[in-house]
Amino acid sequence: MSFRTTHDDKLNGLNGLNGLIGPEESTRILGALQRGASRRDVLSMMMAGGMRAALAGSIAGIATSAHAQTPRKGGRLRVAGSAAAVSDTLDPAKQSNHTDYIRGFMFYNGLTVLDGNLIAQPSLAEEFTTKDAKTWVFKLRKGVTFHDGKPLTPADVVFSIMRHKNPATGSKAKVLADQIEEVTATGPDEVTFRLTSPNADLPVILGTYHFHIVKEGTSDFNAGIGTGPYKVKEFKPGVRSIAVRNDNYWKPNRPYLDEIEYVGISDENARINALLAGELDFIIAVNSRSVDRVRATGKHAIFETKATSYTNLVMRRDSSPGNNPDFVLAMKHLFNREQMIKSIVLGHGVVANDQPIAPTNRFYAKGLKQRPYDPEKAKWHAQKANLGSAAIPVVVSPAATNSVEIALVLQHAARQAGMNLDVRKMPADGYWSQHWMKHPVGFGNVNSRPSADLPLTLFFKSDAPWNESAWKSPKFDELLVASRGETDVAKRTQLYADMQTMIHDESGIGIPMFISSLDGHTTKLKGLSPIPIGGMMGSNFAEHVWMEA
Repeated sequence: MSFRTTHDDKLNGLNGLNGLIGPEESTRILGALQRGASRRDVLSMMMAGGMRAALAGSIAGIATSAHAQTPRKGGRLRVAGSAAAVSDTLDPAKQSNHTDYIRGFMFYNGLTVLDGNLIAQPSLAEEFTTKDAKTWVFKLRKGVTFHDGKPLTPADVVFSIMRHKNPATGSKAKVLADQIEEVTATGPDEVTFRLTSPNADLPVILGTYHFHIVKEGTSDFNAGIGTGPYKVKEFKPGVRSIAVRNDNYWKPNRPYLDEIEYVGISDENARINALLAGELDFIIAVNSRSVDRVRATGKHAIFETKATSYTNLVMRRDSSPGNNPDFVLAMKHLFNREQMIKSIVLGHGVVANDQPIAPTNRFYAKGLKQRPYDPEKAKWHAQKANLGSAAIPVVVSPAATNSVEIALVLQHAARQAGMNLDVRKMPADGYWSQHWMKHPVGFGNVNSRPSADLPLTLFFKSDAPWNESAWKSPKFDELLVASRGETDVAKRTQLYADMQTMIHDESGIGIPMFISSLDGHTTKLKGLSPIPIGGMMGSNFAEHVWMEA
């Protein structure tokens, strides 16, 4: 298979007007709009020239809409994430949270980049091809330079990828890089990857933040020397960073902003207060209960990215009561999914079906019948499981987003089925190390991954360290390996559907809903579009957005 692309920025609307009123008049109108003219002003201009009111009104609407979508150069953006620490890093291999990832996308590029459908598109590689999903050839884009003027070469790519495999690097992506047997320069603008086994998802993996390309031999990453849209002006870990436009960026007319100041503020209320006070322009992780407060000003808006995480009920299949399939099915039938979305996340969610692939993913199993809320069926399974009236401990924590609320809704529903759930709340501090996967019944919280393979591998493969419910299926493992090497999309889609069905039917994981990521911003910020692996366009907003005057 082969992938090609050409750069195509948003049209500025001028060509669309040319066909209606001619190039000279369209230039005059858009020039007036750029100087601050309103739709009414444009309407008056055209009617003064003898145009009929109806036609003039229609064209004025087209012109103002086109102008509103025209990216504007210049301006400064002030952004706040929810994390800041002295461990903040500009080393792509060691980045571990959205603060690091956001900065990574400012200063670096990957060979590929993920679009809104999580399909890998060419970036530093203008083309990538494979015949067997095991050997991949990447043609590098010509004319790309690092921030210090050094041209991009295959040696930079080889160094950037292979350093993940070295244990001394301490790469967070080593488990992904281990499948890469070698990367070699096979031409002046070409690199070849050879994998240990076929993986049709390699271009998707290379489009994620850890695999950004750095200069060959880099050991000090604080200068952030990359090929990205911005250059480092200031980087103080745990405090802030300032990024300034890279005027030699390889994408024509990008980026739009002059400067981006980024800080981390852990307290959501403090982030919102700073946004509403005009001290910030863009903030991450707005709680659904704060949405109305942000919107009420009329000067701020919410940017919603659907299905970027899920909170899951974990029923260990290797201990009681999860080793009883009827208990597991009883619990899954107690999920009143629509009610949970309405009452817990206030509508900012999507119904899930007890498997981890969201409807936003192209490999989502559309044909899998939705499991309904059915207290009577839950009661039947509970009686068959012969659980009696003994209390069943269910461990929750604020660390697992909304797990406390979900468990309380479950507890209420369980009473109708004759089940006694004892909800036990643990503190957020230490939850993941001391409680997650360590109780017969508890909760996890999982962020979206860029490919279907990753959540299936990380959380459901029999030998996965994060196999939360200890569900083991040799058949599932076989399908998983087969899907990686399948380059026929239709066949691969069916393999993924089969695996989702198995998780839905057999695993000890219950997933009631996929939760949205909510960001807050000034209405002057334009250019946002969802990339469903997290907020702020999957951390990759920097080169896409602009500020209205």
